[in-house]
Amino acid sequence: MTELFDYRDGDVACRGRIALPQGQDRRPAIAVFADLSGVGEQTIGRAERLAAEFGYIALAADLYGEGRSVRSIDEGVPLVQSWLAEPDRIVRRAGAALDALARHPCCDGRLAAIGFCFGGAVVLELARANYPGCRAGVSFHGNLATVRPARATIEASLLVCHGAEDPFVGQAELMAFLDEMAACGADCQTIAYTGAAHSFTNPAIDALGMAGAFYHGRTDERSWRAMATHLHEAFGN
Repeated sequence: MTELFDYRDGDVACRGRIALPQGQDRRPAIAVFADLSGVGEQTIGRAERLAAEFGYIALAADLYGEGRSVRSIDEGVPLVQSWLAEPDRIVRRAGAALDALARHPCCDGRLAAIGFCFGGAVVLELARANYPGCRAGVSFHGNLATVRPARATIEASLLVCHGAEDPFVGQAELMAFLDEMAACGADCQTIAYTGAAHSFTNPAIDALGMAGAFYHGRTDERSWRAMATHLHEAFGN
């Protein structure tokens, strides 16, 4: 179960959903960033799983503000493109979610972020900016390109789970990302899953009939397990 969790980025009200594990002890917190649709069933479900399966505090974060959701690909693509063109805006808005989690009385100060599709790009921009306190990031079938490549050593440990047959994030983009990570000395594991394309964690994607985007259950399960190991290592528990 989740509950409403309001926080702010300056004058912008953000309306997320937070999942709290059982128990009163303090523990790590994870911000979960959605695909272009905004906070919805998939993001909330992943937050609930993080709390129930691993005992983390998990926030389905509101990147757009005011709880906005996107109802179509045609609406979402230009919106995402406008955000990707402004990494400072991404870092500020996503950072507000991490800051809000850090202030939660059950958070022990250890923070991480995971994201799906556009949300994966959000996680990587946080890492490139070395956002304070963010120990780890995980991108699931996320955008890898950026208008502002990392220039300094990335401090967060990263896991990138990529569909090897993703036509939206092709081989050239993947190789440029790997070169970027190597150049800045990042601790970055990148796994390319054969048989998987874009949106491989999202069962609802099949209903859209979009070429190059489909659910892939085996990769969904494997990448989730890889994330669990990655977070465990990053938090040292």
